[in-house]
Amino acid sequence: MKHLLSIEELNAAQIAEILALTKKVKANRSRETDRPLAGQTWALIFTKASTRTRVSFEVGVRELGGQSVYLAGQEIQMGRGETVADTARVLSRYCHGAVIRTFAQADLVEFAKWGSIPVINALTDDEHPCQILADMFTITEKLGAVAGKKVCFIGDGACNVSRSWIFAAQKLGIDLWIAAPKEFQPGESAGIHVTADIATAAKNADVVYTDVWVSMGKEAEAAERIKILQPYQINAGVLQHAKPGTLVMHCLPAYRGKEITHDVLESHQQTIFDQAENRLHVQKAIMTLLAKR
Repeated sequence: MKHLLSIEELNAAQIAEILALTKKVKANRSRETDRPLAGQTWALIFTKASTRTRVSFEVGVRELGGQSVYLAGQEIQMGRGETVADTARVLSRYCHGAVIRTFAQADLVEFAKWGSIPVINALTDDEHPCQILADMFTITEKLGAVAGKKVCFIGDGACNVSRSWIFAAQKLGIDLWIAAPKEFQPGESAGIHVTADIATAAKNADVVYTDVWVSMGKEAEAAERIKILQPYQINAGVLQHAKPGTLVMHCLPAYRGKEITHDVLESHQQTIFDQAENRLHVQKAIMTLLAKR
């Protein structure tokens, strides 16, 4: 693994390796003796705003012995005259790795092609691999395994998080059901169940999952999206169809009263904030593996 650009590009063995190392990284936090990023500086190139992703990567780089430099999109030349390829070649002379959060997946791929340093996808419009790996780890922690579990994703089934879930489900043997209105259903994917009926998707689910209805870059569509997606909310009625003790997950930020009710989020806040914490640990595992190869 030279980069982490997509869940689609990983195989089951690579995912298992990341999750196994995440378990060790989490258990040894504050007691680490290994500093794989010692003497290294990693660039955090963010053209999309962030809370969890930025903080977890900055903390993670520091805890692994390295330093980070944060580069906001409006503060650098990439995309404002300078090509992605040229930026990649320049930053490869300065930095030891790049974490990129941007709109187009193609820009990420272009950077990895022309640069000579490891590149991590910290979110694009197409995928959110670090989030989904943290989700896999959280489910494993709480349910013992992900293989064979029924996961119900409710809401915008064509978003980047849903797309990464589809790739993970296909590789790890997850029974993934996506409940979404027709306007927001993903394309046909082998082994994935897509329906407009929430009750069918949520029936006996081990995990019920949602994401925001209006992702960054979609703000102009907000009113129409909310109108169409309003029936696709995780609430107490939906959870009656799932297994007793089902895990409710949300990748955050959460808009209470829209994709999830306040009461449901608070009832399942332990899982949701464990999930958020695990972003730190899984990203440290990813950087460790990339730094050693």
